[in-house]
Amino acid sequence: MEDFQFYSDQTTEGKIVASLERISQAFRVLLWKKSKEFSLTPLQVQILIFLFTQNEEKKKVSYLAKEFNVTKATISDTVKTLEQKHLVVKDNEATDSRSFVINLTEKGNKIAGQTSSFAKEIYSPIAELSRDDKKNVLSSLIKLIIHLNKTGVISVLRMCTTCSYYRPSDDEKKDHCTLLKRDLDHVHIRVDCREHKMLDFPTTV
Repeated sequence: MEDFQFYSDQTTEGKIVASLERISQAFRVLLWKKSKEFSLTPLQVQILIFLFTQNEEKKKVSYLAKEFNVTKATISDTVKTLEQKHLVVKDNEATDSRSFVINLTEKGNKIAGQTSSFAKEIYSPIAELSRDDKKNVLSSLIKLIIHLNKTGVISVLRMCTTCSYYRPSDDEKKDHCTLLKRDLDHVHIRVDCREHKMLDFPTTV
């Protein structure tokens, strides 16, 4: 593929890429500001929010390393610091005393809830879009995320379209979740599902 200079590319595709880069900058700025409020690093805040929203099987060093695309050593050091701040505790698994899960303390749970709204300045204008616009944006972003996963840029996916419970419809209007036993409109497709069970090969949207 030809190398594009996205910042000088005036095609629609180039403008979209540049726009996504600006939005990613906004996420970093908002996350950093929220982190400083609580004397935490952005990664520490991300881990707290992750533990706040995910189930127990994902609250392990190995999973966190894949989730945030860092080494296990980095996660271990970060968790150690969060322990020292009394925000998390490590609990041994009942089935394997050599393995442990990372849980939030009461204080950690409170801070995770307070910091989870760091992206509200991005959420607000999206909430004002029409239903059709939201549907189109979501569908396009899901396709982009699936591509990034296939090419190895994103290592972990927990969206409906990559889940073994997901059944796409022929008319692309009423997809179905066999776990919830309900039809899914495109605006109800989950991008980060607690009950996600990965497919060997992601479906297309």
